Amino acid sequence: MEADWDEITRIAVPSSGLHAIPTPASAVTFDDLQELLWVGNDQGRVTSFYGPELQRYVSVKAHLGEGPVKQLLVHEKGILSISSSSVHFVTRRGLTQWHISHRLMTDLRCMAFAATNNLVVVAGCQSTFFVIDIDKGQIVSEHPAQAKYTILRKSRHICAATDDGNVHILSLTDYQLLKSWKAHSSAVNDMDARNDFLVTCGFSVRQLGVPIVDPLANVYDLKSLTSLPPIPFHAGAAYARLHPKLQTTSFVASQTGQMQVVDLMNPVNVMLKQANVQFMLGMEIASSGDALVITDSNGWIYLWGSPSKVRFNNISKETEFADPPPQQIPHVDWNDSPLNTIGMPYYSEPLLSAWPSHMVFEVGAPPVPIEPSLLFHMQTAEMGHYAPNLNPRKLLRYQVEDTRIGHVPASITAPKFLSEKAKEAPANGNNRKLSDAAEGLAGISLSGRAQTDEERMLKYSNVEIKYSRFGVDDFDFRYYNKTPYSGLETHIANSFINSLLQLYKFVPLIRNVAIQHAATSCVAAQCLLCEFGFLFDMLEKANGQNCQATNLLRAFGASREAANLSLFENLSLANGTPLSTTIQSVNRFFLKQMAHDYVTMATSGDGIEEVIASKAFEAIRCMYCNNETTKPASTYVHDLVYPQLEPKHSMRYIKFSSILKTTIEREAKNRGWCSRCRRYQQLAIRKTVRQLPFVLMINAALGTNPAMRGIWETPGWLPSEIGVIVQDRNVYVFEGSDLALHQRNKSPGLVIYELVGFVAEIDTSERHQPHLVSMVNVEVSSSGPEVTPNQKVFPNWHLFNDFLVSPVDPREALHFNKGWKMPSVLAYQVKNAHGRLDHNWKRGMDTTLLYQHYSVNGLYPKEGCKILTPGERPEKGTPIALDTEFVELEKAEINVKADGTQETIRPAKSGLARVSVVRGQGEDEGVPFIDDYITIYEPIVDYKTQYSGIRPGDLDPQISNHNLVPLKVAYKKLWILLNLGCIFVGHGLASDFRKANIHVPKSQTVDTQFLYLAPGKNRRFSLRYLAWAVFKEYIQEETTLDEAMQTDGHDSIEDARMALRLWRKFQEYEDAGVAEQMIEDIYRKGTKYGWKPPPRSIGGTLMPMDGIGTGAANSAVQSGRNTPDLMTLPSSVAGTPLPTSPPKGPGSASGSSSSLGGAFKLNAAGAGSFVPGNGIIKESPLR
Repeated sequence: MEADWDEITRIAVPSSGLHAIPTPASAVTFDDLQELLWVGNDQGRVTSFYGPELQRYVSVKAHLGEGPVKQLLVHEKGILSISSSSVHFVTRRGLTQWHISHRLMTDLRCMAFAATNNLVVVAGCQSTFFVIDIDKGQIVSEHPAQAKYTILRKSRHICAATDDGNVHILSLTDYQLLKSWKAHSSAVNDMDARNDFLVTCGFSVRQLGVPIVDPLANVYDLKSLTSLPPIPFHAGAAYARLHPKLQTTSFVASQTGQMQVVDLMNPVNVMLKQANVQFMLGMEIASSGDALVITDSNGWIYLWGSPSKVRFNNISKETEFADPPPQQIPHVDWNDSPLNTIGMPYYSEPLLSAWPSHMVFEVGAPPVPIEPSLLFHMQTAEMGHYAPNLNPRKLLRYQVEDTRIGHVPASITAPKFLSEKAKEAPANGNNRKLSDAAEGLAGISLSGRAQTDEERMLKYSNVEIKYSRFGVDDFDFRYYNKTPYSGLETHIANSFINSLLQLYKFVPLIRNVAIQHAATSCVAAQCLLCEFGFLFDMLEKANGQNCQATNLLRAFGASREAANLSLFENLSLANGTPLSTTIQSVNRFFLKQMAHDYVTMATSGDGIEEVIASKAFEAIRCMYCNNETTKPASTYVHDLVYPQLEPKHSMRYIKFSSILKTTIEREAKNRGWCSRCRRYQQLAIRKTVRQLPFVLMINAALGTNPAMRGIWETPGWLPSEIGVIVQDRNVYVFEGSDLALHQRNKSPGLVIYELVGFVAEIDTSERHQPHLVSMVNVEVSSSGPEVTPNQKVFPNWHLFNDFLVSPVDPREALHFNKGWKMPSVLAYQVKNAHGRLDHNWKRGMDTTLLYQHYSVNGLYPKEGCKILTPGERPEKGTPIALDTEFVELEKAEINVKADGTQETIRPAKSGLARVSVVRGQGEDEGVPFIDDYITIYEPIVDYKTQYSGIRPGDLDPQISNHNLVPLKVAYKKLWILLNLGCIFVGHGLASDFRKANIHVPKSQTVDTQFLYLAPGKNRRFSLRYLAWAVFKEYIQEETTLDEAMQTDGHDSIEDARMALRLWRKFQEYEDAGVAEQMIEDIYRKGTKYGWKPPPRSIGGTLMPMDGIGTGAANSAVQSGRNTPDLMTLPSSVAGTPLPTSPPKGPGSASGSSSSLGGAFKLNAAGAGSFVPGNGIIKESPLR
């Protein structure tokens, strides 16, 4: 606070009505993106004011009839507010995004952001606190509260004040209690936390038992979780705020308006101010530190600051205002003036006439136009005209032209690319324009609430990924999926099986078997059961983000047996096999392969057999001599056997249960060899079931019985539950009222199965090939209390159409139509396994692969790579640094249009070529423990040596000089580290994870690409530029002093080690409280040098710093670190370079500068600054 600080503006809190008495502000906060002040009042209204003049901006009835606004919280997309019973989210223009209430929300008081700013923790004086996803507008988790919380603040941890004067320190990750202090004996009145400090003000009970304001403000160190000397304030410390820029400076105020600015480390240094208020109710300080707002009991708002430079933010985005009212329109005499006197305005935004086509509803079909050839024969009658029907269109007498053809779209309109939305963001702020509103209206058809058949059909249509120049990462998958269940991408060969994979994933017992097997020591390259486990684990961790089954589909595509059975998409299309028939054959193949792969690691197949195998035997009897033989006939899937009915017989009384019974007890007559008659005879074959599995997989088999397609149209024909009794070699199947009767009678041996879901073939358009979707009752796989056989469970059906996921009504889910929707594969599971997901598999996970050397060519990793020892077993939170390299297996398929523009039909296909992981802590910090090159047997079209450092021959087991491992081994090492809870540190990790086909939760990633992201800027710095800007070191270079020893600059160990160093340096910046300033300096320096290191002279001396680079910019869209940038964002901002980080101590790094015949090179991560006459000062690889 400077000496000229004083009251600048004073306004009254807006009242709720014209003649209503003004009420005090119940909550107030500054906007950290725009020059706005947000105020909440006792009637639940949220109002904002613009600029130092506090000009009225927007006003929203956020909590109508729910009492006062308890707190306001600023998010980049809008403003969060809470009342005692609800949470509300609006944009800065006042548009409501969502409103959440819950039966357990009884007395909400406070909220704070969680580990990421898209999650918010909401708590109060109640037994439960909630975690809400701001992007989805949904409650993602509920947690029992340790106490009744009144104030929440986020810093290093979540600081929570209780109603009894305590302060709880909660973990940002799992919200567990880390520390507790008794701050005040009665209650905590105000609290603030920033960086490493926490300041509290409160009440204590003194004489006569009356609480009075404490004359001390307590201070705590959040880094060491210890108490610090309190701040004395004799007027009574009622309110406290920490300065946003000055780390150790705090504002403390009394209820009478006396304010003091004090240094926490030097409480003697104090500045006092007095506010002209009667009774102070609160205060807030702006993020710039140049403005302060005070509220009082009379309903006034006081803005304090320096009149010469008051501002709310250092860099504020432009606030958008409504268009000014038009000037008075001149009078026009319509009698004499022509109509073109009134000019047409120019529009820069879409008009309402650009309404989405699929949101246009027809009241009736347009009339059929009269044929011109009939007009000559028209004769007048009493009503209209008549003419003989010459039938020029050659239609039958009962036919009429369909005039609706062409009015309904066949597919969903693709959304804008993320890069396009990012370009519009600066102009539009965080608010949505009419074009975005049109997309939102288009999204109605994806929400399950569509009202017309045309809308309902849209979500079943083919979905297609569109590619921009930034590849698949630029596609907006969230437009198609706003649920917590992840979809699967389609740009991979044989992705037609996505629907079947989704169905398997939501069968809990199949999911358990697959993940448990993946956690064993199995390293077989073609083990599909492992790939199922990896995929199911990835889908669960993704929590709604799109995934891809690349590794599983690659293993499936390499199966010789699957190729012989023509199970691949290209083979089935060439043979003319319907897609529904192919997916049923794939289902049979997968279940058989699961059982085969399970036995390779287990002592017996009992574990998988009881889950999916129907144990049975066949009795084969000769109809001539009655000789009978038996043989085992266990099966993993049942193909439905339909009765042979005459066309005149009705199918109305055929039940699903009777068809299933006939299918399980299959009887047939075939001609075969009789060992007693010694000749071919007519044989009767009867199948007898001894035991049914926990999961019944059923093929609908409609391809061989097209006449039975109509039976599936009967409403309710497919039961949600069936009961089965296996007794005396007979199988009895019940449904509906029969099943309810047996349940009431508690029939012995009754096993109840519930429908998990099914795969259906969709044929909605003549312009598209049929495709497959899955309908899944996700409630079956939701963890919850145990379900009894007689308990009613409400279904939660979802449609999985590749990457489109949408909730659907149960009646719609179980509705079939022989014209466009028919089932292919059904899945039933025993009801007592409802929600039984195994989460204990991590405890028994085999981690020996991390401690053993594995190689297909017998070579060891290069010198310097030190494999982990069992004593170094990673624990939860262990940091590791990762970098990967890739090669190109297929070029992108690009269509060049007539106007010269290019459209990507199919993106380039990449293959993982190298994985390097280094230790992130301990004595060996920075030492790699994984450096694997991956064998690739597919043709490689481009090694990308310039960016990957991979050369021809490096991946060939016959001639490679590197340690080669199969893809399965390299992937499983990363998967083990992921599930041990390691924190992955790297640069551009999203690209690494996508190419490796693994999903790592954000809580387990530290991406330096985002750590060093300038506030309000979309530019992402390259690792090469950051290494120079932070450490003054040159990496990823291709030149040495000796041309004969030319080496590639890219090295994944060097890149991983540099990412780790950047993270450590960022932590140092944060500890010093200068992170934001340092990043801004790096940004300004980048504008000066073109976003790449400046050139330097030969001999190790640095070039002068006034050179201008021409590097390209990282786009707003996520891209790989080692790919060439495609666009630049010029800027005129110039800055000064960062100071060079001094060396912390001696040591050497992999690839550090060394003497080569009297010369040296500076292309390593460990190279320091050159001192003339002294050579190179070496640094530790992490310092």
